[in-house]
Amino acid sequence: MNLILMGLPGAGKGTQAEKIVEKYGIPHISTGDMFRLAIKEGTELGNKAKSFMDKGELVPDEVTIGIVKDRLSMDDCEKGFLLDGFPRTLEQATALDELLAEMGQELDSVIHVDVEKDELVERLTGRRICPKCGATYHVIFNPPKQEGVCDKDGEALIQRKDDQPETVGNRLQVNLEQTQPMLDFYRDKGYLVKIDGAQEIDQVFLDIDEKLKTI
Repeated sequence: MNLILMGLPGAGKGTQAEKIVEKYGIPHISTGDMFRLAIKEGTELGNKAKSFMDKGELVPDEVTIGIVKDRLSMDDCEKGFLLDGFPRTLEQATALDELLAEMGQELDSVIHVDVEKDELVERLTGRRICPKCGATYHVIFNPPKQEGVCDKDGEALIQRKDDQPETVGNRLQVNLEQTQPMLDFYRDKGYLVKIDGAQEIDQVFLDIDEKLKTI
């Protein structure tokens, strides 16, 4: 089963990815993981990507697509894959379609975990992080036993700069503008499956699973 998972920051995409991978036995492939693997193995494309990343520049699409092709050609993708964080642009979505056709494959579904922007702001601005162990909490959905203090090591919890309301609002708006053309692209092709991500985590997965059973 060849899948793409889409959703704005805070929509719970990571949690659903874990559940999909466990149920369907396909690898979870994120952009970051692909780049790290290519760089670690010292592939030609990995070295090219590293040269751009070291300068703080965006990796060109042709390099990214090449790395995606290498990753999807690995043995663990024989039964399918779950792409997360790629494609990020309409150009990359078009290039992925061409790549899969070249490989004699096609997408089965694009799962969009959809949550309203206002709720995402609430989710993201409520996040608190332990600077010592990295544990993550939420003031509403997953509070620590003692307010403002990590359960594991007693360290004072912090709010990251990119979790503050103004930053979160701007980040979500940029993501919305970037994501919409891809959602339209996949809707027109009949791949798009919209899932209500505002529900309980287990219900979100049940809805995803029901949709995938019909493929």
